[in-house]
Amino acid sequence: MWRLLRKNISGWQMAGYAIASIVGLAIVIIAYQFYRDARGLLGESETVTSEYAVLSRPVSMLSTFGIGAKASEGIDQEDIDALAQQPWAKRVGEFTAANFSVTGSVEFGGKSMWSHLFLEAVPDEFLDIAPRGWGFNPADGAQAEIPIIISKDYLALYNFGYASSRGLPQINEGMISKIPFYLYLSGNGHSNRYRARIVGFSTRLNTIAAPLDFIQWANERYAPGQEAQPSRLIVEVDDPGNPEIERFLSRAGLEVAGAGLDKSRAATVLKLVSSAIGAVGIAICALALFILSLSVTLLLQKNRQKNSNLLFLGYSPRRVAGCYLQLVGWINLGVTAAAIGALLIASYLWRGPLVQMGAQPSSPWAGILLGAIVMVIITAIAYLSIWRSLSHLK
Repeated sequence: MWRLLRKNISGWQMAGYAIASIVGLAIVIIAYQFYRDARGLLGESETVTSEYAVLSRPVSMLSTFGIGAKASEGIDQEDIDALAQQPWAKRVGEFTAANFSVTGSVEFGGKSMWSHLFLEAVPDEFLDIAPRGWGFNPADGAQAEIPIIISKDYLALYNFGYASSRGLPQINEGMISKIPFYLYLSGNGHSNRYRARIVGFSTRLNTIAAPLDFIQWANERYAPGQEAQPSRLIVEVDDPGNPEIERFLSRAGLEVAGAGLDKSRAATVLKLVSSAIGAVGIAICALALFILSLSVTLLLQKNRQKNSNLLFLGYSPRRVAGCYLQLVGWINLGVTAAAIGALLIASYLWRGPLVQMGAQPSSPWAGILLGAIVMVIITAIAYLSIWRSLSHLK
């Protein structure tokens, strides 16, 4: 039966479909896999999450000499309320600063060092970590142990800057919580020493953070009546690439501290570019499916008399359709294998440079699975088209 039906098969049409399908499917899965691998450079996780930005007033030359009123007054409540009302702002939190003198002392390795410090606090829901022992009970007073969260950048500065130049030992995150650490707080006629410990490291907050309850209690004890407007805000945004964010910040006279939302914007651009490339691949796959459908339809029309005779001779539609289904199945299997091969080669070529830049490329199985799913859908559509055409011959 197959020798009878294959005489009218156009090799050029099948080759054109196969080539178009390989190109389209390869573009789709390569774009998807590259996005998965490259987003590690931009800090994107497996799930889509909100982004946090720290906002402050820009420091101008006039502010340096105390002329800029806005810089000295911090961020007023009107600006905070306006920010909270923006549709892209999910939550807004204030940095509460310690208004008293803070000195830190560290002793280890037979050596000690001390430095003037600053302390700030933000509401707990804006922390990117949830360390054990975080919190403060005002009833403990001067006997309390103060948990501290510092920026990961501070530890890197100590290890590769201060420690290496002073002959001090370098420390890792696991060791630092065991090092004796004291805070000396003074103001309003009081001076006390508190035992403290570093309980975590933040990649979101570039500060030395203490529990909000502690900062509020200590401000009342060591600096009563010295309330000030917050100098910084932290805001959770739902779409970092929204151009309205930059426009609002410009009107309000605010700026994003550090890199801020730059990584998120770059991640958004990466997502858009990958989506655009994937859309091109899907369009090519759709055109290839159209070529396949047209080729199969023409083939069925050429073999219309033969198919009708086979059905009259007692062959079931399933058996007659099986010849065409096998043809499509084998071609699509070859297309899938070729596209996956292209994915593995491309992934191998970019894996090395991405690793050198600090990314952790993911497994290619997700791209392979996506390619298999797309080809299963295309094959199912082709099967339905063949079955429908043969059903009309009964």
